Amino acid sequence: MRAKIRDVFKWFYPGIGVKRWIGFSAFGEILLVLGTGYLRSDQFWGMQILDAIVIISGIIILILGIKRMVRSFITAFVPTSRGAELVELLYQKQQLGKGPKIVTIGGGTGLSVLLTGLKEYTSNISAIVTVADDGGSSGRLREEFAILPPGDIRNCLVALANAPALMRDLFQFRFDTNSELSGHSFGNLFITVMTKLTGDFEKAIKETSKVLALRGQVIPSTLNNVVLVAEHKDGTTTVGEHNIPKVRRPIAKLSLKPQQPQATPEAIKAIEEARVIILGPGSLYTSILPNLLIKEIKEAIISSGAIKVYVCNVMTQPGETDDYKASDHIKSLIEHTSSRILDYCIINSGEIPKEVLARYTEDKSYSVANDRKDIENLGYRVIEEDLAMVEENVVRHDSTKLAKIILALAEEI
Repeated sequence: MRAKIRDVFKWFYPGIGVKRWIGFSAFGEILLVLGTGYLRSDQFWGMQILDAIVIISGIIILILGIKRMVRSFITAFVPTSRGAELVELLYQKQQLGKGPKIVTIGGGTGLSVLLTGLKEYTSNISAIVTVADDGGSSGRLREEFAILPPGDIRNCLVALANAPALMRDLFQFRFDTNSELSGHSFGNLFITVMTKLTGDFEKAIKETSKVLALRGQVIPSTLNNVVLVAEHKDGTTTVGEHNIPKVRRPIAKLSLKPQQPQATPEAIKAIEEARVIILGPGSLYTSILPNLLIKEIKEAIISSGAIKVYVCNVMTQPGETDDYKASDHIKSLIEHTSSRILDYCIINSGEIPKEVLARYTEDKSYSVANDRKDIENLGYRVIEEDLAMVEENVVRHDSTKLAKIILALAEEI
């Protein structure tokens, strides 16, 4: 109790710059009370004018005192360099908070590109992310520390971050080959440490979200330690998400081990409240479908009244979607889930530079054929748009254009 009293009196220490404005505000309030108390209808007009002047003076002094007091608090809590941005930040928070509730489902780079565009229009974003990754840095950390893979989660956290660019770059920083930490990103290590400190992977994500000041939330699709299994059309089986593309065999069916992992309650709640649910963009078999193989997530999407959208990849993925047209992607989604898993399909209609296509051809990756009529014959609506953009010789979706299309769909409800 004494400690709390001491904390209160600390506001009156010299040099803080608060107490003068507290006193100033109190003086204004006293004038306001006195002026109101002495104002009587039976007074002669001179006294009434004097009382009115006292009241007005009290209001002005009170407002000025409160304004200066608030400014003192802001100066204490907001760095000077960002003080000018405060109004803009508050405005953004209010406006983005009014945006539609959107759920994205997937993983990898494709999903993070989409999130980068969406966060400029709404902060009501829930990214449901696969935890089936078992390759690279994520796989090593998963095996060594018995945690869920942080890689896809990290990418989505950074994409939704409202933190300074340096903080985002820090989380994406990857140690070089001359280090014992070779291949690990700082963000993956940070989430690993957070998991060990909190004892809970989900809590670690929430604490990391606070550090990065997220516009939205990132939710693992399950907290079970799942392994992805692919049955190929030749009858063989491949175990492990990172092994599936390597064998370069057509995929017939995917499954998870254990077979019935539990969905995270936050993921189900987000789906139930969503206005728009987006599948992709991203690897069909190793980023999107692993989430949909979780029964509760699949059923929640199917029963949802939200607009359901599949964002088709721009390029085929070697070892996963070789020779796939846009309709083939959708057919695979349906075969693994239900015909009610989507309403719309967004397809790129733009051209990709020949020199970029030539580089992709070396890896046996090609543009996904736009077979709009076949998709419409399946009962789905198609949105065509020039969405392809090239960054550092890599073809990606234009995140701004994609976000605008989705926001336009959200307005339909």
